[in-house]
Amino acid sequence: MSAIISARNKNDVILIEKTNSLANKLKITGKGRCNLTFSGDIEDFKKNVVKNYKFMYSSFSKFDNNDVINFFSKLGVKTKVERGARVFPVTDNAEDVVNALKKELTRLNVNIIYNSKVKEIVCMKNSFKGVKLENGEVITADKCILATGGKSYSKTGSTGDGYKLAEKLGHNISKIIPGLVPLKSEDMVCKELQGLSLKNVSYKLVDEESNTLLYDDFGELMFAHFGLTGPIVLSSSSVLNRVDNIEDKIKNHKIYAVIDLKPALDVQTLDKRICRDFEKYNNKEFKNSLNDLLPQKLIPVIIASSGIEETKKVNQITKEERKKLLKCIKELKINISGTMPLETAIITCGGVDTKEIDPKTMQSKIIQGLYFAGEIIDVDAFTGGYNLQIAFSTAFAAGNN
Repeated sequence: MSAIISARNKNDVILIEKTNSLANKLKITGKGRCNLTFSGDIEDFKKNVVKNYKFMYSSFSKFDNNDVINFFSKLGVKTKVERGARVFPVTDNAEDVVNALKKELTRLNVNIIYNSKVKEIVCMKNSFKGVKLENGEVITADKCILATGGKSYSKTGSTGDGYKLAEKLGHNISKIIPGLVPLKSEDMVCKELQGLSLKNVSYKLVDEESNTLLYDDFGELMFAHFGLTGPIVLSSSSVLNRVDNIEDKIKNHKIYAVIDLKPALDVQTLDKRICRDFEKYNNKEFKNSLNDLLPQKLIPVIIASSGIEETKKVNQITKEERKKLLKCIKELKINISGTMPLETAIITCGGVDTKEIDPKTMQSKIIQGLYFAGEIIDVDAFTGGYNLQIAFSTAFAAGNN
């Protein structure tokens, strides 16, 4: 994006790529479908940017989500809006997005140098002069945009090189932590339910020590052998990672998730529903009475949590026992034992300190002629196309300036 916008402004542009192909990370976003941006307004954007929203205000107002959609439409990539206001290419193929960008780079005569790692950014008197490649070659230029991404999914080439290059020049790098990452749990429930995906559930993340609700959402989650994943879980990790003394709290089992399996029904309505099912299966054993209410895989777990004997006849279940069952369905508790490692994170939280970057132009306040774009900057957001929007908005600003 930076190279395209800069070349459209009649600049001579060289794009240096460490690997043998472009936009490797873009190819795998949205499970290979590429969640390009979101459908909504500036308020939606503001609500979903976890850190440094104010820094984004200028660049987003100049190149917002509608501009991203129009930009790709003109390159032949038509889009569609899905659940959760997520915007995808109609073909559901990230490769189409990458190919459209590559085609535009070719049209604009951008010189792409593959398999070239930048070893050093050359500066004199706090002014950018060129870049030195690993093979010793020095490329001189007037300006440089550093858009190396973060440190997650290192197989794509993003191994945190940009942080080191920026730090060498005097930039402060905020702590690098995994963002949008699955959560770990040692509860047997997760292993028993692994592979089970739940579409419309309510999910809360709670800090028991400070009695704080850290995150509250509605949507899709999935159980895995290591714990929990899925869009709402991933988004909650970006909040969890920033809790003070998080390591101690996790070690002392003070962080847990609460899942409401039937959020559309309040307790009274759910109780009436269970009573109807109990009437229907009046003479059956308890374990055979929940098939209409819950997915098959979930039933043994809920039975075990309720403490009701599975072979007990439905007509013998007391009101007190039914109350326990209701609680298990409305408040399934999962203890959280940490986040999965950075390597499995969708994005990296942390990066070049925004106080050292001009938010209008993306130019470094330390090195003249050096600019930043994308995930290398210390800005991040929840899932739903917001992080790619941040990348495109900052890239547009850098390319334009």
